[in-house]
Amino acid sequence: MKSNRRKFLKQSACVAGTAIVLPTIIPACVRGANDRINVGMIGVGTHGISRNLKQLLPIKDCVVTTVCDVDDERTEEGAYLTNSFYENKGCKTFKDFRDVLSIKDIDAIQISTPDHWHVHQAIMAIQAGKDVICEKPTLTIEQGRLLCDVIKKHDRIFATSLEDRTLKVYHRMAELVRNGRIGKLQKVRIGMPGVIKSIEELDTRTQKPPETFDYDMWLGPAPEAPYSPGRCHFYFRWINDYGGGMLSDWGAHLIDNAQWCNGTEKSGPVHVSGTGKAYSESIYDAFYQYNLKYKYENGVIIDVHSDSRELYIEGTEGALWINGWNTELEASSEKILNSVIEDNELHLSTGVNEQVNFIECVRSRQEPLHPAEDMHRTATMAHMGNIAMQLERDLQWDPVKEEFLNDAVANSMRSREERDPWKLSNIII
Repeated sequence: MKSNRRKFLKQSACVAGTAIVLPTIIPACVRGANDRINVGMIGVGTHGISRNLKQLLPIKDCVVTTVCDVDDERTEEGAYLTNSFYENKGCKTFKDFRDVLSIKDIDAIQISTPDHWHVHQAIMAIQAGKDVICEKPTLTIEQGRLLCDVIKKHDRIFATSLEDRTLKVYHRMAELVRNGRIGKLQKVRIGMPGVIKSIEELDTRTQKPPETFDYDMWLGPAPEAPYSPGRCHFYFRWINDYGGGMLSDWGAHLIDNAQWCNGTEKSGPVHVSGTGKAYSESIYDAFYQYNLKYKYENGVIIDVHSDSRELYIEGTEGALWINGWNTELEASSEKILNSVIEDNELHLSTGVNEQVNFIECVRSRQEPLHPAEDMHRTATMAHMGNIAMQLERDLQWDPVKEEFLNDAVANSMRSREERDPWKLSNIII
């Protein structure tokens, strides 16, 4: 742990049932004490620390005042790194995220918890008057729509904690496509990983949770289940009760990039079909192999597979592609690759990183680079794919009404049962 702390600090120096009892609803100030934005961290696991906390700490006039996690070891690590960066001992620590939301002078919340908690915690933070930057994606289609509606109702800032729109290679690809450099967009091929670690190596034996870990709070709205180390923290991604597999996890990146290129980031396809494989006798029940086809009303087709990491985009006059993730942009011709986007053409917004953009928007009250609606639409595509594979049939989708056509069973899968007392019906006010 000490070596990780030293590495982090060195890197940072170079840069960043029953009704729920809600905190008092007092709108957070756009600017906190001494003209600063006070931020509370909910979830300080691997990504919460290595990316989100790391990028928040160096932002001028932004102060991380509080860290919270159901795992005491992670809370301790987050507080240590925060105090070390600021060279003080002012970081407050909590185990229950509701305690963070009740602090009046916290202006903004960074949520870095598992997928099944995202919408619940974000909605409660928004209703407590906080602006929110939250990890992707949602857990269900209906959760995403509820989140977007609550944000509009309370007029809060919500940013998706996703880096792609600030990465030069994806921004460049989207601008070239949107400005017609490959002609009319026709098809996209997206490659993503399946399970990225052998499940045989993971400890899934039922056992007593560590005393330092509030497992019941970790489960939250998810179904009750016996504790095992292989169920929690990073590995939740491969369990349907907490996530949507790598299709949902990686799709939040690469499917969103395709949506951005297609100009459909606030809409979606009209058809999905495909097949997949999942383990039948394992807690890791999310699809680890998938081959999906999405069709749009404008004729664009997106193929998604789990064989490799790639993003290939083809038009009537050429193609662009990226092999791997966040690697070099390549093109079918040097003319396309070196094309200049003129002043009178479409320039897509970008930024230093998602946390810097979020803090800027907390001050300006402008929409972030990656708002909730965009995250919801991309997550919906992953959920649609998982539903199509589970039902083993083609599905027609209405992106305006956000429902499957003439398929009651598929529509029932847009939501899931939630455990008391964390049902969204108890939380939304």
